[in-house]
Order: sequence, then structure tokens, then C-alpha cells
Amino acid sequence: MEKISGYIEHIIFSNADNGYTVFELTTDTEEITCVGALHAVSSGESVVLTGQYVSHPVYGRQFSFDSYEVSAAEDETSVLRYLSSGAVKGIGPALAMRIVKAFGTDTFRIMEEEPEMLASVKGISLRKAQEIGANVTEKQDIRKVMLFLQKFGISNNLASKIHKKYGNEIFDVMRQDPYRIAEDIEGVGFRTADEMARSSGVAVDAACRVKSGIRYALSLAVSEGHIYIPLEKLIEDAAQLLEVDSEYVRSECENLAMEKKVMIKRGAEGPRVYQPRLYNMEISCARMLLDLDVLLDPNESRIRTEITKLEKADTPLDDKQKDAVVAAIGSGVSVITGGPGTGKTTIIETLIRYLVSRGEDFVLCAPTGRAAKRMTEATGYESYTIQRLLGLTPGKEPGSRYSYQHNEEDPLETDTIIVDEMSMVDLPLFYALLSALIPGTRLIMVGDTDQLPPVGPGSVLKDMIASGCFKVTFLDRIFRQTDTSDIVINAHRINSGKMPKLDNKSRDFFMLRRNDIDLILNNIVVLVNEKLPGYVHAKPFDIQVLTPMRKGPLGTKSLNPILQRYINPPAPGKKEKTIGSTLYREGDKVMQIRNNYQLEWEVVGRYGIVADKGLGVFNGDMGTIRSIDSFSEIMEVIYEDDHLIRYPFSNLDELELAYAVTIHKSQGSEYPAVVIPILSGPKQLFTRNLLYTAVTRAVKCVTIVGSENTIQQMVDNEDELKRFTSLNEALIDISSL
Repeated sequence: MEKISGYIEHIIFSNADNGYTVFELTTDTEEITCVGALHAVSSGESVVLTGQYVSHPVYGRQFSFDSYEVSAAEDETSVLRYLSSGAVKGIGPALAMRIVKAFGTDTFRIMEEEPEMLASVKGISLRKAQEIGANVTEKQDIRKVMLFLQKFGISNNLASKIHKKYGNEIFDVMRQDPYRIAEDIEGVGFRTADEMARSSGVAVDAACRVKSGIRYALSLAVSEGHIYIPLEKLIEDAAQLLEVDSEYVRSECENLAMEKKVMIKRGAEGPRVYQPRLYNMEISCARMLLDLDVLLDPNESRIRTEITKLEKADTPLDDKQKDAVVAAIGSGVSVITGGPGTGKTTIIETLIRYLVSRGEDFVLCAPTGRAAKRMTEATGYESYTIQRLLGLTPGKEPGSRYSYQHNEEDPLETDTIIVDEMSMVDLPLFYALLSALIPGTRLIMVGDTDQLPPVGPGSVLKDMIASGCFKVTFLDRIFRQTDTSDIVINAHRINSGKMPKLDNKSRDFFMLRRNDIDLILNNIVVLVNEKLPGYVHAKPFDIQVLTPMRKGPLGTKSLNPILQRYINPPAPGKKEKTIGSTLYREGDKVMQIRNNYQLEWEVVGRYGIVADKGLGVFNGDMGTIRSIDSFSEIMEVIYEDDHLIRYPFSNLDELELAYAVTIHKSQGSEYPAVVIPILSGPKQLFTRNLLYTAVTRAVKCVTIVGSENTIQQMVDNEDELKRFTSLNEALIDISSL
């Protein structure tokens, strides 16, 4: 790392959100273009930068700095240069000259401590003098906060977020309860706040630390899909995390419950601890579902007669499918569940024809853009993501909570809602949907309970079925056996605990038995880049590698750079950007890894005209990098439906390369062909439903590369990771009242 010093001659570009700045620095010997995060610093100021020289492919030699210090102006020339730059509102070159002539090197002290003295200078009223003083003080306050936070290793970008939230109150927050920062600021986790607190002298068993640790342990459980966690397990987890006696944790759990920051409820296995928000969501969902579940059409014989008229000659319904349609039409709430090839889409199409024949309004929706697109292609009717259907509205401030346009005050105006891929719907999203429905609206949910549970908290579909409170149709007959061959057949074999047929006599299901990591990697590259594209009539870009894990030699972190090298190799004119350990290249396949309700998307038509726009990109959305602009620090990504999103470089931690993705992230998607590397892994992860989910993502071809013994172990392992949820109990309790 090098240090350079000088004064800022000219600011070329500045991003107000993240502080990224490009400016010309004048040193004693030369002018240098500098790039980095700069906050509350203006032209004319003297700075010391720490960083290194880099060579930009377009803009040439630059100094990229990681940290900086602002140097005090030591002579009248420096003071005059700063004030003449316009850094202080209301002061131009001529007025700056008069001020410096009057106060010399004492100018800044006067502005901060005795600003009213500026009124003695021609052209400055007392009011203007006070405004100048306030402006200078504000800049100084920002600098003090930034320097204060840098002592704790906080990055400039994160320090800027903290300052926007607290201002000068950050000093009181750090003295009284540093853990508030983890609760209030997105991007500051418990561990970061804990490091800051411990550096400030907070004791290991301080009440504020233990309380924050408990809530962090509970949030980790929620991130794993749980709605609650048994009290004793929470105490054990938090005590281990905090390295304190479990009795401290137990005591502070009770205090948090008294403060209503957690909820402790009695369960069959003992006390349970909930986040209040999720507890209330479960109870509310149960009540709203039961309110919706009214008898809408009792004339079953008429419905069956009309269904018979609406059947297609080439896809007649069997008795169970007819039962599903009758139950869905007659009930306020119904569930249709079954594996691939069992006729779920045929049922949806029949339901649509029935609703159209009756002149009823209906809406199709799914939890992800990919699932909604598949629904549209299958039915010929427009389908929406649930978020878009509800009218997602993000908070005004970055990190603030989102809301929906349609809710209990402005419900959706339709007769029927059909939700596909219901197994992917988590509790918060389901709560939002139910909040926008009124009794009399028909809710039909279609999904596969044997798929992996949703990424978010809850197990809504399984809990509803387990409650026994609603009409549920289980589909188990395979209709597509003759024309879809072995993908569907093997999926059902796996689901029933039988080994898939791996004799390689199939046209669309193959097993390459390999036990050497290097050989497996080589086979994956050849399959994706050479063999499969021609076989399934697709591009290498469309062939998806699905792996159980993120880490390890066959995890996404290892596979993506290798696949990137072959599928999207470097080329002249193809721009790149490295963030952390990830290299992004124009043309790369990427995935959004967490919900962001603030980012704006556009659909740009011919001649650059914006045809549509909206807000929000969601966990699991996949797109392609269209452009990388290192000067403006913007990366453009094109998603499905031609949604264009411009990512500031500070947001690139929300993206990952997606040539290989985890099986969990593939839920709701279909690909022309999938390659599944399976060699070895932890028993709690390598389960039957993980393998089943991976296989059912393929339309034309599945190729498993790895160990047949591991496949057998996965088929035998039906122990899904249990989620702590209680919607089924809430439904049973409320329905019995």
C-alpha cells in the first residue's frame, strides 16, 4: 500500500449514495486521477490517501484508495483554495478572498466557534454568517463520525449508512448500546456490532450483549426456515455463541419476553421462542384462511357435468383430477398436490376454462418470476409474481421495510386466485397474499410437497395439509410416462424410496460414475460446453449445473469460475470487474441472492424508450451481465421479461455467478438439461427430497456425475431437516373454537 498527499483540484464524479468519487489530486509534482469512497470532502481540501496505483483499460493510470485522512489547512493559500472551490454554501471566490483577508489562518476556527464574527465581512449578514457556520459544523460532524467508525474497521460505505441513521447520536449509541446498530442498519450484523462493542469496553456478560446475542441466534434460526425455536435449544445456541453461562441467557430471554421483543409460548415439546412478527403472522394466516374457506358452489353434479363438456379430447381427466377441480370450484380454499407428470397443469387449464365459461374473473400467480413465466407458457394466460400482483412498494429509505399496495384496506378484486409452485411460498409472502383477499374469493393452491421447502421461513403448504382443515387432492398417477420417458419415472422412483434406473439405456437420464474430483470437473465442462447443447438443442448458457453445496470442490464457489472460463471466456472489449474473490465479466450468468426492494428495473424498448418500470429484484432471480462501467461504478444486468437493473458496484455483493447454483436455489425453475455432480456430503443435506428436486428441474435431460453409492444413500435418507413451524397447530386450535 502507498500513501500520497495533495489537494483535490476537481471532482469529476461522485455517487451520493455510496460516496464513490473520481477526482483529480494535485500533489507537489503531478496531477493524479484518484478513485474511491469519499464522504463530506470537497474540492480544495487537502487529503492523504492510502491505496495503490491501478491501470484502467479506458481511463489509464489511477490511484485507487481504501482510506483517507483530511489534512487541516496550514496556510492562507490552502484556506483560500478551499473556500474558493464552493465547498461552503454561499461562499464564492471573491467572498472567500475577503474572509481570508480578515481572519487569515484563523478562518476555520471562527466559522466553527464564532460564526457571527463573519458578519463583519462585507457581503455577509448575521443570518448568512450563522448559515455558513452551520454548514461548516455539519461537515466537521460527518468527518468526526466517519473517523470514529473507521477506528472499528467499519468501511466508508457502511459508516455512511450509520451516519445517515444516527448523525452525532452515534457516540451516545456506542456508549449506551452498540448492539442497536445491528438491529437498525442493514449490513451490520451482530458480529460486527459485537466487535465494536467489545472494542468499546462492553463486558462479555453485559445485558445488552446477551440480549442482542439471543435475538441474533433467533434470527439465524429464522434464516434456516424456522418460525420458532425451542427455548432450551435457543439458550444452548446463544450461550455457545456468546461464550457465557446459560443462566445469563435464560434470564435475558425472560427480560426480552417482558419487553415484547420475543414471544415465549407453550408447545408440545416445551416452551418455544418466536419473533413477535412471525408469531402474529402465523395466527393471522390461520384466521384468514379459515375465514376464506366457505362453501362457494354446493352443486357438485352440475360442476362435474360442465367439466365433462370442457375436457379436451386428447387430455381427458381421470376421476381424481375431476375431484380436484370440483373441490377447487366448490371450496373457498383448496390444495392440489402431486409430483411431475401427475396432471397439475391439466387441472389448472380445466379450471381456467371453467372460470371463463362462467364469466368469472381469475388471476394466476407464482412466487418467482421463473415460475410465473412457466405458468404463462403452460396456460396461455398472463401470470404474475405474487409480489407484483400485490403491488410491491419499497420503503422510502434504503433498508426500510417494504409494503404492498393491495392489502386489507385495498384488496384484490377477483373471484379466484390460482397459485402455482405453492411449496416455495414462505410465511411472510403468504401473509401478504391473504391480507389482500376477502371472503368470497376462491384460493386454489397447486404444488409439490415433496420439493424442498421455501427459502424463507415457514412450511405453509405442508402445514395446511397436515392441519386437515381444507380440501386436499393428492395426485399420484403419472400421465406423461410415454412421452416424457425416464425423468418423470425416475423422479417418482426416488420419491418413493427406490433407486432411479442408472443403466444409461435411457434417452434422457444418464449416470457417469466417477470418483475422482478432477475427472468429474472435466466431465462437467465437456457436458455443458460440448455434449449437451447439441443434444437438447440449447446453448451452453442454458445448461444448468445443480450442486448440493456452496463450498467444497464441487460447490458453487469452485464450479462457477471454472465454468465461466469455458462458457464466457475473456475477450478484447469484454469488460470485467472483481469484487472480493469474484470476477464478473460482461456476458456472465448471474443470480440475485437476496431480496432487494429498492432497486428499480426498466424494460427498454426500441430507441431507448422505457416501456415499463418497477421496483424489486428477488432471491433466486437469474440474469445476464449486459455492461460494466468502471467509471460510473455501474453494472447492468438483464433479467427475465427484459427487466434491466443497474447495480451500483456497492450492491454487487447481492450477486453471484450462476453457471452452477445450489439445488435449493433452483426451486421453481426448469432447464433444458441439468448436470448434477454428487460425490459425498453431510447426511443432513444429502437427502431424498434434495435429489428429487434436482432431477425434477430438467425438461429434456438429466446427467448425474459422481458416486452411485451416494445416490443410494440419498434415496435412503428421507430425514428432511425438520422445520419448527406451527401454522398447522394454529389452524386446528382456531377451527375448534
